[in-house]
Amino acid sequence: MLRFESAGQTHIGRRPHNEDSYCVLPELGLYVVADGLGGQEGGEVASRCVVDTFAGLGQRWEREHEAAWPEVADPRRTREENLLAACSQLAQANLRAQRVGRLAEMASTVVALAVGRDGAAVVHVGDSRLYRLRGGQLESLTRDHSFIEELRDVGMEPPGGASNWRHLITRALGTDNAEPTLQRLRAQPGDVFLLCSDGLYEPLGLEGLTRRLCLSSAREVCDALVADAFEAGGKDNITAVVLRVADA
Repeated sequence: MLRFESAGQTHIGRRPHNEDSYCVLPELGLYVVADGLGGQEGGEVASRCVVDTFAGLGQRWEREHEAAWPEVADPRRTREENLLAACSQLAQANLRAQRVGRLAEMASTVVALAVGRDGAAVVHVGDSRLYRLRGGQLESLTRDHSFIEELRDVGMEPPGGASNWRHLITRALGTDNAEPTLQRLRAQPGDVFLLCSDGLYEPLGLEGLTRRLCLSSAREVCDALVADAFEAGGKDNITAVVLRVADA
């Protein structure tokens, strides 16, 4: 039996609006970060719609179990995988329904972690990431849906260097290309998971993330990471959700 300690934090950074949203729902074993696209109002609405959809369906599932899902559960998947797949599908539908008028271009990335009796799972769309610190080694468990990564898939590097293309993502919820990547994970005592937007990981890098993830509590980690990213000159919105795993 495992015990989980969690916390979340967001900061507007040096932007006029915070287009990031997150939720920390330990009672559901559900943790979500979304980074909205579409500028100002559109980005804020999009990320909040995604997070609210994940949280709302998670709560319905807890009450009604499979009856709450918008599709039949896949028997090849774990409970956590099915939950995240259903949340992603419903978030896509909800965003598409609201893409009218001034919100016509809105979209959002998402990264979500579910932990429970069948283990753990992660789903992501876009370039929000899940990291895991295990045995002192930090690893990204998600691979960005981005122009850079698609070029690297065919053995090429982006023209002019990666920095010129780093914000060009190829999938986002709300768009025509919103296919999520779903993975099964295994959590063990001592693991520290970090869900975050690009406003956190870009200014800090692996070294800066690792240094803070070794702090003693999830709350301390979140506060320190967000403060470090801002002090490092981060211009984007900054969001971190941290989950520490221990023996019960």
